[in-house]
Amino acid sequence: MSWRQATREEIYRYYTEEFPSYVDELPSFITAQGPKQYALAFRESHPVRKDGVPDKDFIRRDTWQTNTSGERTSAAFHDFDDILEFIRNPARNDPLGRSDFALADPDLLEKPAPRPDAVYYALDHWERPWVLLIDIDAKTIARERAAQAVPDEDVTEDSGELLDAAGILEADPAGYPYSFADIERAIEYGFEVRDIFEDDFNAEDTMVVYSGQGVHVYLLDTDPAHRYDAKSREVLNDLLQETYEIPIDPVVTADRRRVVRLPYSLHADVCSIVTPIESSSFDIRSTTPEAIQS
Repeated sequence: MSWRQATREEIYRYYTEEFPSYVDELPSFITAQGPKQYALAFRESHPVRKDGVPDKDFIRRDTWQTNTSGERTSAAFHDFDDILEFIRNPARNDPLGRSDFALADPDLLEKPAPRPDAVYYALDHWERPWVLLIDIDAKTIARERAAQAVPDEDVTEDSGELLDAAGILEADPAGYPYSFADIERAIEYGFEVRDIFEDDFNAEDTMVVYSGQGVHVYLLDTDPAHRYDAKSREVLNDLLQETYEIPIDPVVTADRRRVVRLPYSLHADVCSIVTPIESSSFDIRSTTPEAIQS
């Protein structure tokens, strides 16, 4: 099993050869024009065309242009092939076009074409009332486990020292701030949250996605009467954390403008495919792309 950063060539090969086979399996609400934005993160910053503007290692691109009233005027991406081209060659397919804030053409620079370390889409959606997502990160579980395992007097507040003292940095995958066991525990928590959604909220449409270093749990609902406002999301955070003692990221739950990893995109830091899963016994070792195994 590979557990390392993907190379630029492997990232390009994945999105060219393997990712297209997953496009038809994307959730139906993820289309070229459905979410309000797509976003890419790069390992290194890349220049934009406007002088004096800092280089960018993270960019958001709207799926529609809008007028001053916020009404949609023209689509930035007409179909998912446009999204694919944007992911494969961001600078040459930047939907900002020739504006000053588009990525600079690498042919005119000494820097190579950027490749995405991560591909995101916005939970804020043009058509759906909302997409509610709970984030459970293995790093959080590892820190809590380390804090319980190591006596306070033996460590400082530095989390790296705490993880090292607990032996987590030496456990597989060595050097990462969590162990495989922490990822597996995150997945177990994810299915506990799904059960809470289905049992306590009568949710009929849920989804658990292995994110590469944890899980995302979706509660999907198209009923406009069930909008979750800020207060409702605070109540949900308290319910999951205090009543069920599940270590979620409460900021993600509350932030409706959050972008989240696109299912079936590549988590390039760990060479894993972001994968919807059906069972807590899911084997994370099965998510290494063929483009990286070969």
